[in-house]
Amino acid sequence: MSFRLLTLAVACAVALPVYAQSASDSATDLDEVVVTANRAPVPVRDLIAPVEVIDRDAIVHSQARSLPELLRGRAGITVANQGGPGKLTSVFLRGAESDHVLVLVDGVRIGSVTSGQAGFQDLPLELIERVEIVRGPRSSLYGSEAIGGVIQIFTRRDTGGVAPRLAFGAGSHDSYEASAGVGGRVGRGWFGADYGWTRSEGIDACRGAGFPIFAGCFTTEPDRDGYERESLSLRGGVELNEAWTVQAHALRAEADNEYDGSFVNRSEIVQQVVGGSVGWTPSETASITLSAGRNRDASDNLLGALDVGYFDTDRDIATLQGNLVVGQGQLLSAGFDWLRDRVDSDLEFARTERVNRAVFAQYLGDFGRIDLQASARSDDNDQFGEHTSGNLAVGFDVTTTWRLTASVGNAFRAPSFNDLYYPFGFGNPDLEPERSRTVEAGVAWRRGTTGIRLDLYRTSVDDLVAFDFDTFLPQNVQTARLRGAELTGNVEIVGWNANASLSIVDAENRSADLYGLELPRRASQSARVELDRDFGDVHLGVTAVAEGGRYDDLLNTRRVAGYGLLDLRAEYALSADWRVQARVANVFDRDYETVAFYNQPGRTWFLTFRYAPAR
Repeated sequence: MSFRLLTLAVACAVALPVYAQSASDSATDLDEVVVTANRAPVPVRDLIAPVEVIDRDAIVHSQARSLPELLRGRAGITVANQGGPGKLTSVFLRGAESDHVLVLVDGVRIGSVTSGQAGFQDLPLELIERVEIVRGPRSSLYGSEAIGGVIQIFTRRDTGGVAPRLAFGAGSHDSYEASAGVGGRVGRGWFGADYGWTRSEGIDACRGAGFPIFAGCFTTEPDRDGYERESLSLRGGVELNEAWTVQAHALRAEADNEYDGSFVNRSEIVQQVVGGSVGWTPSETASITLSAGRNRDASDNLLGALDVGYFDTDRDIATLQGNLVVGQGQLLSAGFDWLRDRVDSDLEFARTERVNRAVFAQYLGDFGRIDLQASARSDDNDQFGEHTSGNLAVGFDVTTTWRLTASVGNAFRAPSFNDLYYPFGFGNPDLEPERSRTVEAGVAWRRGTTGIRLDLYRTSVDDLVAFDFDTFLPQNVQTARLRGAELTGNVEIVGWNANASLSIVDAENRSADLYGLELPRRASQSARVELDRDFGDVHLGVTAVAEGGRYDDLLNTRRVAGYGLLDLRAEYALSADWRVQARVANVFDRDYETVAFYNQPGRTWFLTFRYAPAR
């Protein structure tokens, strides 16, 4: 499937809603509440920022086998993977750098303190309840890293009666999966526990490129590169009385990842998130929450059986936030954030810890047809001193179906420990934070459960950190301009539910020596279409994803071709509690890459059995 054909399909899908349904249709989706966009529960209908929510039903029906696969092709998102299941995966949002995306798990900030990236590939999809994607700057609420946006992952939640669940499956490349869990509500308390296991013999991750190209994995290892992961999620909470609530959660994933490399070709990985909170709601108009958590991102690196080093990083957070309703449709939020980053390694970093303290405030106002949102934050960092960010947004309901939005905001990203302190003289402790400014505007139409939205944005990024060949150190030497358009829509027509997105991204380097060149590894166009329909006990689905070409290097000398993929999905309810799922991915067996020299799977199949008691 070519990108042009998929673009046409998206355009048709998002244009259909204007004629598809009447105003009498249900609008229950508008009552859905999103917390990531404003750090407070806000109904979808009142949001100004463009947000996409992927709930548990959508995750199950997608039959995606990893979080990066679930995200691929969605509005504003480009995914770059280095060789198949479990391999290093970078997620670019709105053309920003992969470390310009803030990633949260149950409210806890995650990501390697050294590399600055989150391990999307190691987060177990079977243990995820919901994903919220917020596009656009959010430093005014969250601080560093939220230049392109925020992605928050919520682990499984159980609010009904106590019930077990089970899933197991097998497929191509000697791949196997199994998961089991139990959870539910008992009186004033609730609990949950889930275990997941996955293993795949994988594919040959890299086709190698040594002398004289010096790219890819710098070696040739024509073998299969496997991946295995075990994961466990625990959570629970209790409503002590009408005012007080206590809850806690923990997620741990341990993975063994094989890949191709001259110096390292295997890693034993730990991703761990623990956290908890105490909430006090003295009245319907006021609430205070104290929360804390820790993310551990660790890897032991090997070359064959030889231990060649390790990285073990922690991110500790604590937040005190209060919300106060000051009038009809008027909400004030304010709080204090504390963050500590630490690194432990066999390499000697000049500095191994830093602390960031911040205060933030937000105002949300509903004035009938006009919504106003304003936020500001001041960060005080051990390394960089004070940094202030802000955001102002307005939404205007032109009619009951048409809505206009506009916003301006700035954001920043603090350099990682590798940028600042990498040993052997490769770090630069004098680096300044990367800074951005964004303006965006949108128009949306919605009638019932059907809608279409167009968002336009322009972001300028200054002081981008890049390697300077004159000093052989990372320097604040680059500037970039990011601009683009995102078209999203959903509709039900002739019994089929269609969700579609189309993104155009112009990520241009504005540095003196690289002016006008494209930033690497971002596809300039991407699209995704999902079609689903029930036929009694049978559920059928189609997922089509396409991405345009991209360059793999700063000088734009190495071009990676675009691609289009088609996946077919089917489910059958064997009984009220059991279902079987089957999926064929990359039906036409396309040969493609998202990173130069790194292979991607061809046609694959997977069969899954699921058990969940009907409620």
